[in-house]
Amino acid sequence: MKNNLVKIIAVVSVIIPIAVAFLLFMPSKIDIFGDWTYKLPHFNAIINSLTSIFLVLSFYMIKYKRNIRAHQNLNTASFTLGAIFLVSYIIYHSSVDSTPYQGDQRVLYFFFLISHILLSIVVVPFVLFAFYYSLSNQIEKHKKVVKYTFPIWLYVSVSGVIVYFMISPFYIK
Repeated sequence: MKNNLVKIIAVVSVIIPIAVAFLLFMPSKIDIFGDWTYKLPHFNAIINSLTSIFLVLSFYMIKYKRNIRAHQNLNTASFTLGAIFLVSYIIYHSSVDSTPYQGDQRVLYFFFLISHILLSIVVVPFVLFAFYYSLSNQIEKHKKVVKYTFPIWLYVSVSGVIVYFMISPFYIK
């Protein structure tokens, strides 16, 4: 059972970025979703903002309050928001052309965008293993992996909001 879950985590960690890349770069977009998809970046920014807040609160609850239940609930909420974000992101990028950045801060924008994208790929297996270790009560392994997971995940969620604010003036519709 344990080996199967590790294999599933590995497969999911590879499939997610490949699927997202495919949807981003496919030659024609899917037009079944309608105009409401143009609102998804705003929704995604809210999700990333909430994820950032929940991650910081989760860290606070475990580190300073030793409140395991609150820590678990906040991380579960963050994980759930991450799953909702992924679905929303896929719907958006499979149906809407990418918006080119037209601002003056190109180097800063692309720094945040590229680091956000690369680290969002890296963080997937970390998050999945952190949850797996927590749910299987392998707390020492959980602690080891979250030393890396927490700062990467927090950076990805915060940088997602920064990228949104930098690109949002250039959205169509």
